[in-house]
Amino acid sequence: RVNSMDLALRARAEAVIPGGMYGHQSVALMPEGYPQFFARAEGAHLWDVDGNRYLDFMCGYGPNLFGYGHAAIDGAYIDQLRKGDAMTGPAAVMVEFAEALVGQVAHADWAMFCKNGSDANTMALMTARAHTGRKTVVLAHGAYHGAQPWSTPVPAGTTPDDRANQIFCEYNDVESLEKAVKQAGDDLAAIFASPIKHDVFVDQQLPAPEYAAAARRLCDQSGALLVVDDVRAGFRLARDCSWSLVDVKPDLSCWGKAIANGHPISALLGADVARKAASSIYVTGSYWFAAAAMAAGVETLKLIRETDYLEHTRRLGLALREGFAAAAARHGFSLRQTGPAELPLIMFDEDPGLKKGYAWCADMMRRGVYLHPWHNMFICQAMTDADIAGAVEAADGAFAALKAA
Repeated sequence: RVNSMDLALRARAEAVIPGGMYGHQSVALMPEGYPQFFARAEGAHLWDVDGNRYLDFMCGYGPNLFGYGHAAIDGAYIDQLRKGDAMTGPAAVMVEFAEALVGQVAHADWAMFCKNGSDANTMALMTARAHTGRKTVVLAHGAYHGAQPWSTPVPAGTTPDDRANQIFCEYNDVESLEKAVKQAGDDLAAIFASPIKHDVFVDQQLPAPEYAAAARRLCDQSGALLVVDDVRAGFRLARDCSWSLVDVKPDLSCWGKAIANGHPISALLGADVARKAASSIYVTGSYWFAAAAMAAGVETLKLIRETDYLEHTRRLGLALREGFAAAAARHGFSLRQTGPAELPLIMFDEDPGLKKGYAWCADMMRRGVYLHPWHNMFICQAMTDADIAGAVEAADGAFAALKAA
C-alpha cells in the first residue's frame, strides 16, 4: 500500500506541529505503516491521503455511530449552519436538543452543552463540588475521564496540586470502593464511574451489578453525587445511560462522541438534585453554544429513537467476535475478546509486548481493515454483513501470515 503522501505530510507536520502530531490520534504508538492523515470518509470507510481504503473499526475513536457523512444528520447540520452557527446567542435548537436528551435519558432532568468529553467531566466535577461543598472524588485506577490537568493520564505539564483530592479504587471491586469512600470521609464530593472498564492495554470489563449498586448506595449514604462518564459508550450499549443495563441511575452523566454522530458537541446531563449546583458554576466557551452541531444532535437522537441501530450494531459485533475467534483457532491462536461486542477489543493470549497484536493489526491494515491493537474499537450502523464477512476473511489471511512468520 502506497504511503508517500502520508510520509510527506508527516515531514511537513514535524516543522509546524509539536511532535508532528499529538493526542490520541497520533499514530506514534501504533504499528509501523499506519497512516497518520486521511482524505475522506464515507459510511463505514476511510480513505487515507494516498488513496488507500479501510473498513474503519475505530469510527473516529467513537463519534461515528450512524456512518460518516450520514445524509440526514449532515443535512440538519448544514441547514442550521446556513442559518447561523456560533452567534452572539444560542439558537432555539439548543432547547430542542436539551429536551430530546432529557426525554431519552431516564435519570436526566436537565442538560448543559460543551465541546469535549473532558469539558463534560470537568463540569461534572465542579457541579459535584458546588453541590456538596466538598473536594474529594473517588475514581477507578486506569479509568480515562479526559485530558484536563486533573484527569490527563500523562502528567507532563501538570502539578501534584492539579490532582489533589483524588482517591482511587479498583473497578468492579466493592471492597476497594468502600475503602476509598471511607478514606474520603466527610469530604466526599463524587464517585466517578466508567460505564464499562475500557482502560487501554488491558481487557475490558462489564460492570458488576453489585459494584454499580454499591456506588449508588455509598453516594446516597454520604450525600455525594454519582457520575457516570458515558462519553465513550453513550448510546452504543443502550438507548439510555449505559448503567441503565445494571439498573442504576447516576446523578450526573457525561456524554460526547456519538451524540451528534461526530459533530462537535458534548453534554452534561443531570438530575434535579444537582440543578441548583449546575446553575451556580461558571463554565463557558466561544463555540459551546454553536447551533449546527446541536441540530445534528437532534437528528441523531431521532435515529436513536426510531431505528434498530442498536440491535444492528450488537448483531454485527457478535458476528465479528465469533468470526475472528474461529479464524484465530484455525491457525492455532487464542484471542481474548472482552467487554461488549459493540465495543470490540481484541488481544492475543500469551502476547508479551503485544508483538502478535501489532503484527496482526499491521497485516489487517494492509488488507484494508483498520483495527487497533490495544484500544477498544467500535461498530457503526453503516457497517453491513458483507463488511463483517470481509473483515473475517482478511483476518483469516492475517492469522495465516502471522503463523507463517
